[in-house]
Amino acid sequence: MGIAAMGGSVTRSLQGATGVFGGTFDPIHYAHLAVAEAAREAFDLGRVLFIPAAQPPHKADRSIAGADHGLAMVQAAIVGNPGFAISRIELDRGGPSFTVETLASLRAADTDEHLALILSAESFAELPTWHEPERILELAGVIIVAPRFGYDEVDGSFLARKFPNSTAEAVFLDGPRVRLSASEIRERAAAGRSVRYLVPDAVAAYIGDHGLYQDKRRIDRS
Repeated sequence: MGIAAMGGSVTRSLQGATGVFGGTFDPIHYAHLAVAEAAREAFDLGRVLFIPAAQPPHKADRSIAGADHGLAMVQAAIVGNPGFAISRIELDRGGPSFTVETLASLRAADTDEHLALILSAESFAELPTWHEPERILELAGVIIVAPRFGYDEVDGSFLARKFPNSTAEAVFLDGPRVRLSASEIRERAAAGRSVRYLVPDAVAAYIGDHGLYQDKRRIDRS
C-alpha cells in the first residue's frame, strides 16, 4: 500500500512508532482492519493501538451496542495480528473521549514513544472543530489520513492552512478503498440479515450471541 500525497516530506521517522486508532468500532469491520494494516505496513509502525471510545464527543449518542461490547469486538477482531493492540484508556477514564487527553496520557506513560494519529478523511477534515486541535497536533506530530468513500479528499496543504503555527505533518494513504460503514452493518443485523464477510467471523458470532443491534428504533435514530 502506497502513499498518495503528503504535506511536505515527513521529517519524523515513523519506523517503530505507535499508530493511534480511535473510534466507537460499533462494530469494528474489515475496512477498519484494512486501514490499520495499510498504515502499519506503509510506515513500518511498531504497532497500531486500537482505542475504543467511551463517549464520542462528536456524536449525539453513545455507541448503539455500548462501550464494553465495542471493546470485546475489537479484542475478537485483532486476535492473531501481533502488530495490533488494544487500550482501555478511554473506557477507564470515562466521560467524553477527547483525543487530546488520550494522546497526553499515552505520552505521559512513555515519553520516548513516537505517536501517529490515524484518521479517516472525514475526521481529518473535521479536526479544526475538535477539542484542543493544536495540542493534538503537538502530541501526535504526524497524522495518517485514510480515504473514505463519500468524502472529498483533503489536500496536503490542509494543516498549513488551518494551523499555520503547527509543525505537524499529514501523510495520505492511497487505500484501501473498502466501501463499508458500521451503520450499514448495524442495519443488516437489525433486519436479521447476515453480516458475514463484512466483519471478522468472531465479531459476527459476538453480535449474534449477544443479540446486538436488534432494537431497530435506535438504529434508525443513529
